[in-house]
Amino acid sequence: MHTPDITFKAAGHCIQAFRSRADILAAILDIILPRHCIVCGRKLLLNEKIICIYCHADFPYTYNWNMSRNRMADKFNAFIQKHIDDITGLRNGQHEPYALAVSLFMYRGNAGYRRIPQSLKYHGDMAAGKFFGSELGKRIAASPHFSDIDTIIPVPLHWKREWDRGYNQSLIIAREIASWTGAALKPFLLRRKKKTGTQTRLSIEEKEANVDNAFAVPERYASHVPASSHILLVDDVFTTGATLFFCFKALRGIYGPETRISVATLAVVDNG
Repeated sequence: MHTPDITFKAAGHCIQAFRSRADILAAILDIILPRHCIVCGRKLLLNEKIICIYCHADFPYTYNWNMSRNRMADKFNAFIQKHIDDITGLRNGQHEPYALAVSLFMYRGNAGYRRIPQSLKYHGDMAAGKFFGSELGKRIAASPHFSDIDTIIPVPLHWKREWDRGYNQSLIIAREIASWTGAALKPFLLRRKKKTGTQTRLSIEEKEANVDNAFAVPERYASHVPASSHILLVDDVFTTGATLFFCFKALRGIYGPETRISVATLAVVDNG
């Protein structure tokens, strides 16, 4: 008859053996199919995932989930105020609540960290999207400023582009945030009604014109508006804020100012 100590030791040896075999298999796979850091391209070590320890040590976190006001939020709210007369949800002098804004990290110019959203958006790197989306989600979930979020809406792609790409990168990020916060994920509350060109090489004015009135709330929600006190719009990158604003504008058409609408992205481009 085995004593409890012997039984526990035997179980421990089995677990250790399993882990050793798994590590050996992972090491073999790394030789056959080497993994590389998404930021610098360095070959990843066995215990590294997506990003190497060096790039992780220098990761340019924004920390704006700890702030009720930050540069990203101020920029987005300035955009709102610039177009305040076009927002149909505000009537009779109603006040637009300050929109919160949060991003996991920032980058400038051609910094290697730009490869994180690019890899997700253009190269189908779902693993990176889920990994960094989860990193953003856990920080939003722990922030007192976002504790009342009850609805999460990803920026939609035009159906043709989503069909060609096979996925919506904003939805991948939004799913991770919803998983951490427990907020309801409602990707069908917005649709992109026109196919817009890439924003990459456009001027600020051209970016605005490109996405102006590109988004709409489906008609079936006009008469039956899902209740919400705080909506979080999710996109991959914040540059000028134009795309997120026109999503915001479409939602404000059915939600009054008693519903706060805030924004979240994986990255924010620092233009100085």
